[in-house]
Amino acid sequence: MNRALPIALLSAAVMALPATRALAESQWPDKPVTLIVPFPPGGGTDLVVRTLQPALSRALHQTVIIQNTGGAGGTVGSGQAARAKPDGHTALAVTTSTTALAAKLYKNLPYNPEKDFDYIGFIGTSPYVLAVQPALKATTVPEVVDALKARRVGTYASAGAGTVSHLLGEMFKKDKQLDLTHVPYRGAAPAYTDLIGGQVDIMFDNPVGLAPFVQSGKLIAVATTRATPILPGVPTFAAQGMPAYTQSLWYGLAFPKGTPPAIVQKMNLALNAALRDPAIAADLAAKGVDVRPDTPEAMTRTVSQDLAFWSDLITTTGVQFD
Repeated sequence: MNRALPIALLSAAVMALPATRALAESQWPDKPVTLIVPFPPGGGTDLVVRTLQPALSRALHQTVIIQNTGGAGGTVGSGQAARAKPDGHTALAVTTSTTALAAKLYKNLPYNPEKDFDYIGFIGTSPYVLAVQPALKATTVPEVVDALKARRVGTYASAGAGTVSHLLGEMFKKDKQLDLTHVPYRGAAPAYTDLIGGQVDIMFDNPVGLAPFVQSGKLIAVATTRATPILPGVPTFAAQGMPAYTQSLWYGLAFPKGTPPAIVQKMNLALNAALRDPAIAADLAAKGVDVRPDTPEAMTRTVSQDLAFWSDLITTTGVQFD
């Protein structure tokens, strides 16, 4: 029996692996890319990703399918994405909340923000808005505080426990010494419904989802963490004596850890090309989002920096997880 032949065949197969991998990477994406949005339809993250979807599909020359998997402040869908096959055909919409805050507030987080993802790049950034139900009859932060104190007890909604909207609500409660109960939802959209209906009193969220309800008179915006053209005339917190409220939310994309670097780079190029589409940039600006084309390395650094920043802030403020 010639033992050299099987060994030669094995060696040839091993040598062919890099070439096969390189071919697969060069042909990526050769099937639709599933983009997991870890919140229900209708919230800020969902609206941002759906705005980007057509241009991203064009840049990739492949269909991008949005899959909404909400729950636990975005951590359920994020955990699902972290466990997906790292072949570039499953991506995740990530935010400040699902990375920096979740790591500090969830004891049993089903992923590690620094170890379980290959970050692709940012989509953009958006400020936070304090919105109130019309029955509260308040148009400034002092009026909101007075109205809530007159009620003695009140409620604030969030897009989920462990999100920035949760943390800002808790900060507001402590700063103004209010008796407020946190009411977490499985995303922003269902929270809007109850806020409009008066089942909850106030909510911090991005203008992406809130602005249409403010513009139609269903909600009242009393302050933003930074001025935004989408809500002209709404003053900042700083202008109302609250300079500590400057936080913004960033949106971005990530792959499961282990995705080939060549695919990460190709996705980053496609993402940035989509963001530089004037129609997409204008549409996102109209939703209160400033586009932010950047590199995977820049986003990775930001995640690490934000983990430290929000961890310190949560410790300092004493915010407790529900």
